[in-house]
Amino acid sequence: MRVGDLWVYDCAVTLGDLLERQASGEPVPRLAEAFHQTLAAATAELVARAVEEGAPRTVCLGGGCFTNVLLLTHVRRRLRALGLRVLVGREVPVGDGGISYGQAAVAAARLAHEWKRR
Repeated sequence: MRVGDLWVYDCAVTLGDLLERQASGEPVPRLAEAFHQTLAAATAELVARAVEEGAPRTVCLGGGCFTNVLLLTHVRRRLRALGLRVLVGREVPVGDGGISYGQAAVAAARLAHEWKRR
């Protein structure tokens, strides 16, 4: 669905479906796989819509959710199938550790700049 200028995935239907399937006795591993596949499909669809509207064809996957290897694998595969270039952090963590690293890098650059001015 669209909220203002953004495409947004409303997960209520997905979660409701998963709860119904769990109540009917479907095994949790199958539900977990379905959840990851659905989330990956929704992510790819939202990215595809953004690209259709002019967003770059290079996608950077970051954030703590992409420490989940299963989700990362499914999303990356779907985005590549759309012909998109997919970037994922390797040397710097994709979650909070990466944010901390970035903050430290900015602080170091500012300090170095101050030392040069002295």
